[in-house]
Amino acid sequence: MALKHWLTLSITDGIGPVIARRLIERAGSVEAACEADANLLRTVEGVGATKSNSIARSLAESRAKADDVIAKALAKPGMGLICPDDETFPHLLRSAIDAPLALFYRGTFEPRDLNAIAIVGSRKCSIYGREQAERFARLLAGAGFTVISGGARGVDSAAHKGAIEGKHGRTIAVLGSGLDVPYPPENIGLFEQIAESGCLISEFPLGTPPKAENFPRRNRIVSGMSRGVLVIEADERSGALITARQAIEDHQRPVMCLPGRCDNPQSAGPHKLIREGATLVTRLEHILEALGPLDASLPEMPTYERPNEAELFEQLPPAPKPVSTLSPTQTSIRDALTRDPADVDTLVERSGLEAHVVTRELTFLQLKGLVKRVDGQKFVRAV
Repeated sequence: MALKHWLTLSITDGIGPVIARRLIERAGSVEAACEADANLLRTVEGVGATKSNSIARSLAESRAKADDVIAKALAKPGMGLICPDDETFPHLLRSAIDAPLALFYRGTFEPRDLNAIAIVGSRKCSIYGREQAERFARLLAGAGFTVISGGARGVDSAAHKGAIEGKHGRTIAVLGSGLDVPYPPENIGLFEQIAESGCLISEFPLGTPPKAENFPRRNRIVSGMSRGVLVIEADERSGALITARQAIEDHQRPVMCLPGRCDNPQSAGPHKLIREGATLVTRLEHILEALGPLDASLPEMPTYERPNEAELFEQLPPAPKPVSTLSPTQTSIRDALTRDPADVDTLVERSGLEAHVVTRELTFLQLKGLVKRVDGQKFVRAV
């Protein structure tokens, strides 16, 4: 069973995707690679004498527990497990040198996923970043693309939501934890929606916690499955830039960036990428131009009509109306807020109220959904 052998290599400490493929080539097959001893491992580039004994021991342990890992995954309703030998394994990802050796998934893979665009960006995005992530995701979904992102807070979540809300919407979330350990936890409802109409995937076995080192590995899958990467807001240390670098250097995919305000630190990453040659985009047409003609090996795009931005936004549910039963104090604070984030001191100055009064009433307004907290200790008007 090829799946068991691929999974065995996947869960072996010291064997990553690159070394695994070198070992398979040296051993002659994935089955033979799973039986490798220290002598054979010693001849694999990147292993050598120092690591060969420990990897051999780990490989033996993985062989013993592979069946149990598979059984636990397949026992979960709606969950599946695929390896590169499966026909449904993502086509673009299969050809990447760092492709995962096994993928756990909930949902379905579809032919249109071969024409996917990644949308990535900051977890601490501004309202502008969130709005644009949703906007581009709706437009891309309406044009027949699958939207891929990492399921994180901020831009990722907005992109998934926008794709789901869009006409013909479909999205894939790549997690940095086991599928039974959804992260962030507040996205559990969103992940359920994604699994129903798209797909949740992870290369990590069930029970894997969301460790920091998992997320760069997740990012390469986001990049590897996509025909291009759109970056919306990211500071210069953001994981979104890791995804962009992987797209350019490892997967030879085009990178596109949405420009932002010059005084917003979250614009620094996209602006840096644009200076280095990434495509500046403000409309769907810019993305289509950056992608160029479809590769002949990929299926034709669905024959959907080109989406009209105005029509797409007309389809969205109306924004909730402000509550009319606000006290004069609450109304004063709400009126002092705009779409640009403001801290408590700013609101004190604008409203003329005491700081403790502003703080107290902000809590009430947040509970009513009229105010949102952003950028740590700043607030914006929600409706």
